[in-house]
Amino acid sequence: MQRLKTRSQFQAVLAGGTVGRTPHFALHRASLEAPVVMQKSSAPAATPVAALFVVHDLWMGAMVPKRWAKRAVTRNAIKRQIYSVSADFDALLPVAAHVVRLRASFDRKEFTSATSDVLKAAVRHELQQLFAGVTARSTATARQDGAT
Repeated sequence: MQRLKTRSQFQAVLAGGTVGRTPHFALHRASLEAPVVMQKSSAPAATPVAALFVVHDLWMGAMVPKRWAKRAVTRNAIKRQIYSVSADFDALLPVAAHVVRLRASFDRKEFTSATSDVLKAAVRHELQQLFAGVTARSTATARQDGAT
Protein backbone atom coordinates (compact mmCIF):
# COMPACT_ATOMS: atom_id res chain seq x y z
CA MET A 1 0.00 0.00 0.00
CA GLN A 2 1.28 3.45 -0.99
CA ARG A 3 0.57 6.65 0.94
CA LEU A 4 -0.70 9.85 -0.62
CA LYS A 5 1.76 12.67 -0.07
CA THR A 6 1.06 15.65 -2.31
CA ARG A 7 -1.77 18.14 -2.25
CA SER A 8 -2.63 17.38 -5.88
CA GLN A 9 -3.01 13.67 -5.06
CA PHE A 10 -5.42 14.45 -2.22
CA GLN A 11 -7.39 16.88 -4.40
CA ALA A 12 -7.72 14.32 -7.19
CA VAL A 13 -9.07 11.67 -4.81
CA LEU A 14 -11.50 14.06 -3.11
CA ALA A 15 -12.84 15.01 -6.55
CA GLY A 16 -13.42 11.32 -7.29
CA GLY A 17 -16.42 10.91 -5.01
CA THR A 18 -17.50 9.47 -1.68
CA VAL A 19 -17.95 5.70 -1.43
CA GLY A 20 -18.72 5.33 2.28
CA ARG A 21 -19.68 7.29 5.38
CA THR A 22 -19.98 6.85 9.12
CA PRO A 23 -20.94 9.49 11.69
CA HIS A 24 -17.34 10.73 11.93
CA PHE A 25 -15.59 9.58 8.73
CA ALA A 26 -15.99 9.64 4.96
CA LEU A 27 -14.10 7.45 2.47
CA HIS A 28 -13.31 8.94 -0.95
CA ARG A 29 -12.05 6.96 -3.95
CA ALA A 30 -10.62 7.79 -7.39
CA SER A 31 -9.27 5.57 -10.14
CA LEU A 32 -5.54 5.66 -10.79
CA GLU A 33 -5.74 6.23 -14.55
CA ALA A 34 -7.57 9.57 -14.77
CA PRO A 35 -5.57 12.14 -12.80
CA VAL A 36 -2.63 13.87 -14.49
CA VAL A 37 -1.07 17.09 -13.24
CA MET A 38 0.92 19.76 -15.01
CA GLN A 39 4.20 20.53 -13.27
CA LYS A 40 4.78 24.21 -12.54
CA SER A 41 8.06 25.56 -13.83
CA SER A 42 9.55 28.85 -14.90
CA ALA A 43 9.83 27.77 -18.55
CA PRO A 44 6.32 27.45 -20.04
CA ALA A 45 7.51 25.47 -23.10
CA ALA A 46 9.20 22.79 -20.97
CA THR A 47 6.22 21.92 -18.79
CA PRO A 48 6.36 18.16 -18.23
CA VAL A 49 3.24 16.15 -17.53
CA ALA A 50 3.49 13.77 -14.58
CA ALA A 51 1.04 11.13 -13.47
CA LEU A 52 -0.12 11.56 -9.90
CA PHE A 53 -0.10 7.83 -9.13
CA VAL A 54 3.01 6.33 -10.69
CA VAL A 55 2.75 2.91 -9.03
CA HIS A 56 -0.29 0.77 -9.87
CA ASP A 57 -1.13 -0.14 -6.27
CA LEU A 58 -3.57 0.68 -3.50
CA TRP A 59 -3.05 4.29 -2.37
CA MET A 60 -4.26 5.57 1.00
CA GLY A 61 -4.38 9.02 2.57
CA ALA A 62 -5.75 10.41 5.83
CA MET A 63 -7.21 13.88 6.37
CA VAL A 64 -7.80 14.95 9.96
CA PRO A 65 -8.47 18.70 10.01
CA LYS A 66 -7.81 20.93 13.01
CA ARG A 67 -11.43 21.96 12.83
CA TRP A 68 -12.53 18.51 14.06
CA ALA A 69 -9.51 17.47 16.17
CA LYS A 70 -7.93 20.46 17.90
CA ARG A 71 -4.94 18.73 19.50
CA ALA A 72 -2.05 17.48 17.37
CA VAL A 73 -1.71 14.35 19.49
CA THR A 74 -5.34 13.49 18.74
CA ARG A 75 -4.94 14.13 15.02
CA ASN A 76 -1.84 11.92 14.91
CA ALA A 77 -3.54 9.13 16.89
CA ILE A 78 -6.52 9.16 14.50
CA LYS A 79 -4.21 9.07 11.46
CA ARG A 80 -2.32 6.11 12.91
CA GLN A 81 -5.63 4.30 13.40
CA ILE A 82 -6.68 5.08 9.82
CA TYR A 83 -3.50 3.63 8.36
CA SER A 84 -3.58 0.62 10.69
CA VAL A 85 -7.18 -0.33 9.90
CA SER A 86 -6.73 0.30 6.18
CA ALA A 87 -3.77 -2.11 6.21
CA ASP A 88 -6.13 -4.79 7.61
CA PHE A 89 -8.51 -4.26 4.67
CA ASP A 90 -5.95 -3.69 1.88
CA ALA A 91 -6.55 -7.11 0.29
CA LEU A 92 -10.29 -6.39 0.07
CA LEU A 93 -10.08 -2.84 -1.29
CA PRO A 94 -9.86 -2.25 -5.05
CA VAL A 95 -6.64 -0.92 -6.57
CA ALA A 96 -7.40 2.80 -6.50
CA ALA A 97 -6.55 5.92 -4.53
CA HIS A 98 -8.47 6.35 -1.25
CA VAL A 99 -8.73 9.13 1.34
CA VAL A 100 -10.31 8.73 4.75
CA ARG A 101 -11.51 12.13 5.94
CA LEU A 102 -12.60 13.04 9.47
CA ARG A 103 -15.87 14.94 9.01
CA ALA A 104 -17.04 15.47 12.60
CA SER A 105 -15.40 15.83 15.97
CA PHE A 106 -15.45 13.27 18.74
CA ASP A 107 -17.20 14.67 21.83
CA ARG A 108 -14.61 16.08 24.22
CA LYS A 109 -16.95 15.51 27.15
CA GLU A 110 -16.98 11.79 26.41
CA PHE A 111 -13.30 11.57 25.40
CA THR A 112 -11.55 13.95 27.80
CA SER A 113 -8.03 12.71 27.16
CA ALA A 114 -6.35 13.73 23.91
CA THR A 115 -5.26 10.18 23.13
CA SER A 116 -7.02 7.77 25.48
CA ASP A 117 -7.46 4.07 24.83
CA VAL A 118 -11.22 4.64 24.79
CA LEU A 119 -10.89 7.21 21.97
CA LYS A 120 -8.57 4.93 20.00
CA ALA A 121 -11.02 2.02 20.40
CA ALA A 122 -13.96 4.17 19.27
CA VAL A 123 -12.03 5.43 16.23
CA ARG A 124 -10.86 1.93 15.35
CA HIS A 125 -14.38 0.48 15.66
CA GLU A 126 -15.89 3.16 13.43
CA LEU A 127 -13.14 2.78 10.83
CA GLN A 128 -13.69 -0.98 10.76
CA GLN A 129 -17.39 -0.34 10.14
CA LEU A 130 -16.52 2.08 7.33
CA PHE A 131 -14.15 -0.28 5.54
CA ALA A 132 -16.36 -3.34 6.11
CA GLY A 133 -19.33 -1.52 4.59
CA VAL A 134 -17.37 -0.38 1.56
CA THR A 135 -15.78 -3.78 0.92
CA ALA A 136 -19.16 -5.52 1.33
CA ARG A 137 -20.73 -3.21 -1.26
CA SER A 138 -17.76 -3.71 -3.62
CA THR A 139 -18.04 -7.49 -3.30
CA ALA A 140 -21.81 -7.43 -3.90
CA THR A 141 -21.37 -5.21 -6.96
CA ALA A 142 -18.67 -7.52 -8.35
CA ARG A 143 -20.96 -10.54 -7.88
CA GLN A 144 -23.82 -8.78 -9.67
CA ASP A 145 -21.53 -7.80 -12.56
CA GLY A 146 -20.30 -11.39 -12.82
CA ALA A 147 -23.86 -12.80 -12.81
CA THR A 148 -25.05 -10.67 -15.76
